[in-house]
Amino acid sequence: MRLPRLFGLLGVGILVVAVAAPVGVASGSSIPVISASSMVPTFTTLGGASPQPSSDTVAHFWSSSLDPANGVTYGYNMVGANPATCIGSGCVTDVTVDITPINLEVGGMMFSAGTTSSGVLKATLDSPVFARNDYASTPAATAAGQWPNDPQMVKGKGGRLLPAMKGQDLQLEDATMRAQFNRQGASDPYHVLLTPNVQSPITITVPGNEGILLQTKLGVVFPAVSYSWWVSQINGFITTATPTDLPLYLTNSVILYTGTGLKSCCVIGFHGATSSANGNGSQHVQTYAWASWVQPGIFSAPNGGTYWALQDIHALSHEISEWADDPFVNNAVQPWLTPYALQYGCSSYLETGDPVVGIGFAMGTNTFEQGPTPSGATVADGYYHPEDEVFYPWFLRLDPSPSASPQTPTAYGGRYTLMGTLNPFAGFQQPAMGC
Repeated sequence: MRLPRLFGLLGVGILVVAVAAPVGVASGSSIPVISASSMVPTFTTLGGASPQPSSDTVAHFWSSSLDPANGVTYGYNMVGANPATCIGSGCVTDVTVDITPINLEVGGMMFSAGTTSSGVLKATLDSPVFARNDYASTPAATAAGQWPNDPQMVKGKGGRLLPAMKGQDLQLEDATMRAQFNRQGASDPYHVLLTPNVQSPITITVPGNEGILLQTKLGVVFPAVSYSWWVSQINGFITTATPTDLPLYLTNSVILYTGTGLKSCCVIGFHGATSSANGNGSQHVQTYAWASWVQPGIFSAPNGGTYWALQDIHALSHEISEWADDPFVNNAVQPWLTPYALQYGCSSYLETGDPVVGIGFAMGTNTFEQGPTPSGATVADGYYHPEDEVFYPWFLRLDPSPSASPQTPTAYGGRYTLMGTLNPFAGFQQPAMGC
């Protein structure tokens, strides 16, 4: 699924939930109820910045690989040092993440992004995105369920995740990049680190014609905001951002709709890039991301049911990983298709979270929003829920095993995704399908 190119050089990795049925109104409430069956997640991209020989941007490297399936060599930019050539301390990249909490008032209700001591912001800072964890194993991971029939992508047993990294305290994206490039040893200097730098909060009142309140059948209330209006807000914020940093705009359970009358809902995150028009190689290229914290019960069903992992930092982990693997939103690959996400159709984008939306695992300890939903249902389980991420060799139809050519990117354990065999779908134990 593609959205029209409406916003110039905006590059977006988006979770879109198509509303196939009209919303209703809960008994005794004026807030409409949106059906869970109408919320089918899909990711897409928009635009991007043209490649620039500039250092006035996030630290990154360029490389290329031959796709043996079609004989085409694809170039790519990724955040960090080149794992094939870096040495010692030159393998360590530390990116400052300028986090701007955005409080949104919709329909007379405030959805606060919290502070460093409470709420969404604190929970995010304490999450695997910024805090360190041991990724040797996970207590729970997505199971197929009765896929393609409900329930699907349910909570399953965990197991060995990255056992070679046992005893290493790592951030999520650091563990992901180290695994993607088979740089897993405790003495290996390769790291991609994120240092949070909290900015002053912004409070916005959404005009009545640009947003409404909705609720799920579990009684979880969230704001649904016009996509085009929200993008215009973010476009205004990034004009003062620092090109070498990652500006991250954080909201609480904010959902965007892209059509009229809620015909296309619900976007919960995107990443993008813009470039200055001139500079002869010294112009800045600004990357950025917006993601919403996802309250348990918006997408995730009770008791580890359908889309169990689509809560808390799931959207943020998706956008951070896609930003790292495609910071300028211009990494193209041979078109791919997966039967586990047919809503994407035939895609030629290196968007590492798209094929595995809704698939994730448990990590860390989450103490925020762990009680029952307003309806009394149990959804939260005390963990954070990062998304699985697809590695570069999957898109390029490469052999990711350590025995492959030194010029070929290899991945930890010869796997194609971060979760490896914990990912329950056979299509991620082998290279991507063509279209």
